[in-house]
Amino acid sequence: MSLRRGAGARSARIVVLGDLVLDIVARGDGPLEPASDVSGTVRFRAGGSAANTARTFVRLGGRATFIGAVGQDHWARRLTAAMRAEGVVVHAVAVSHPTARLVALIRPDGERSFLVERGAADALDAADLDQAWFRACDLLHLPGYSLFTHPLAGAAMRGAAIAQGRGALLSVDLSSRAPLLAMGRRRAWQILTELRPTIVFGNGGEVAALTGERQEERLLRVAPIVVVKEGVAGCRVLARAGDSAEVLRLTVATPRIAARDTTGAGDAFDAGFLLSMLKQSGRGSAPSGASSQSGGSAPSGATLPRDAGSLRRAAVAGHRAAGALLRLPRSDLPDR
Repeated sequence: MSLRRGAGARSARIVVLGDLVLDIVARGDGPLEPASDVSGTVRFRAGGSAANTARTFVRLGGRATFIGAVGQDHWARRLTAAMRAEGVVVHAVAVSHPTARLVALIRPDGERSFLVERGAADALDAADLDQAWFRACDLLHLPGYSLFTHPLAGAAMRGAAIAQGRGALLSVDLSSRAPLLAMGRRRAWQILTELRPTIVFGNGGEVAALTGERQEERLLRVAPIVVVKEGVAGCRVLARAGDSAEVLRLTVATPRIAARDTTGAGDAFDAGFLLSMLKQSGRGSAPSGASSQSGGSAPSGATLPRDAGSLRRAAVAGHRAAGALLRLPRSDLPDR
């Protein structure tokens, strides 16, 4: 599932700011029985929307830096070690809260429900950020979870200011419908307007929570590219064609996959889409040591392509990344 790097080329680099979570994945052999037992499996895995995107980006051949807060416990050590073992650069700020943890209840058909204690994940503070962590960053990716709760939301806003000040692009994934509704549509719009992302990702329910049913075009007011993920149905991509009022609309299908666990597929899609777009824009393909990357200056290239061919290729790359995740066995945390 890797993309080979050309000789003398540097890989695209993203920074992902957000959550690193202990996933406790419970899958029953059959439907749950109230007040009774059901046989199944329970596994411990490295999770978190931000961490998932960073890992997949590296697996695809890019370079990724993860920034987030963890507890001062053995789970923090195991999770950060697992991330580094996969090639992700990790800047984990230790806080007094327990490391975030999530219980994923997986139904036999692969759909899942979550119970989450975010703990340390929401405790990252703007003052914790080091500007050097954003050096040579082509794009900063923010899951919506990084925008719902303070102080993490303040850290995300400062991270966006640092990254964009260095010439990096910004992408946002809306992440979850319920927190969006709890935040309120007006506040969510205000945040997106302040962030000025280049790409907004979201599934149908998340986008509808923000814009109303089938009104995703409204998101083009805050981002020139909008990707609506529809699971087994594929995705829809909308883009403003340059500075004109014309709107480009694409529907990109994906093969149906019988998956036992769909956790993280949306995060993997984001990674595949972003890497493809960065490669097509020329970011991540400059010769190693080129002046555009020297001295911590801004990455080369000001925008991402918005033509139908480029967007379709990125959507296909996103589907492939998600499909690979669904087909391959999941990696459990080592016992020690």
